[in-house]
Amino acid sequence: MGVIPVEWNVTILEHLCLNKGDYGINAPAVPYSKGLPTYLRITDIDDDGRFITGNKTSVDNSNNENYHLKEGDIVFARTGATVGKTYLYNPNDGDLVFAGFLIRFSPDTKQIDPYFLKAYTNTTIYWKWIKIVSQRSGQPGINAKEYCSLQIPVPSLIEQKKISEVLNIWDKAIEKQTQLIDKLELRKKGLMQQLLTGKKRLPGFSGEWKKVKLGDICEKVTRKNTEDNKNVMTISAQQGFVIQTDFFNKSVASETLESYYLVLRDEFCYNKSYSNGYPMGAIKRLTEADKAVVTSLYICFNVKSSIRVSIDYLSYYFDYGGLNRGLTKIANEGGRAHGLLNVTPTDFFRLVFDIPYYEEQNAIAQVLTATDHEIEIAQQKLALLRQQKHGLMQQLLIGKKRVKI
Repeated sequence: MGVIPVEWNVTILEHLCLNKGDYGINAPAVPYSKGLPTYLRITDIDDDGRFITGNKTSVDNSNNENYHLKEGDIVFARTGATVGKTYLYNPNDGDLVFAGFLIRFSPDTKQIDPYFLKAYTNTTIYWKWIKIVSQRSGQPGINAKEYCSLQIPVPSLIEQKKISEVLNIWDKAIEKQTQLIDKLELRKKGLMQQLLTGKKRLPGFSGEWKKVKLGDICEKVTRKNTEDNKNVMTISAQQGFVIQTDFFNKSVASETLESYYLVLRDEFCYNKSYSNGYPMGAIKRLTEADKAVVTSLYICFNVKSSIRVSIDYLSYYFDYGGLNRGLTKIANEGGRAHGLLNVTPTDFFRLVFDIPYYEEQNAIAQVLTATDHEIEIAQQKLALLRQQKHGLMQQLLIGKKRVKI
């Protein structure tokens, strides 16, 4: 805990709440309905502790009356990789019923400000405690009794509220910046839908697009890893090429990497594993390293050296899902096996799509690259705001820095 101001008290969570931790309801999620309460599960809480509204579900259970969240309630994740994550109920999120892997605490507002308590669960001290307690049993998890024993440095209620006011200013700035990023990403999605399909043409371009087979402009890469390169990477639909140990928190590669493919910068790989937002798998371009070693389950390819094609354009086209219609036909014929779409390299390279001439490809890629740059700058500002808030929080919530009352 370290040194705290003499006028502060250290109190356990149990003594600051009106309950000793209530477990959520064990009920299946059903499709979202305005006539039913919204279901709050661990997966519905983002890294900032906000309710994710993009994929709402509901719960239809006659026993859910005792599981509705009320203003001031905080839920704690009790198991798995997200143990320790918290959410402070916001009435603007609607009528929420919390699920079984969450534990609800109802702060006594005569002793502690709910926002102050929530902010404390974002501190380094809190997460150190989570790590220690959750690993005692060998499985990541913390029960209600253990959460009750959480020690919290508590200033006067007046100082708590003042600290909450200060941090809330940063939260509002973070929320505003997040909304800006969402708008920019939505705009990019709209641009991709218009420009990559020819529904909208950039000034100066009007000619017909041509139909090509993927195999006419690209060729398969089956380069074996004879140099024993150790940079094993996995294709994530959301993140692109990522180091395998970072993605899985362990190595899942074979002991010998000779049978793996060696991929070079600007070459593509198709991961046939379907995921959220990528129903037909993901095609990603290697930009994160000069060389990468990948499983031979991927279909790897590059642009033929004799063909004049914008690699940037293709990268955007693949990420947009331009080949999905053709892939759907192939996959439906072949079915799915072991979580992978049954797409053969032969069928893959026979896929036909429309493509503009090189000059228009370049122009489209430049527009989308500029949009990406704008999003990147906005994300950097968001990261800075989060970093500034985090630093301030570490000071205020243990009394190293005091607010004027």
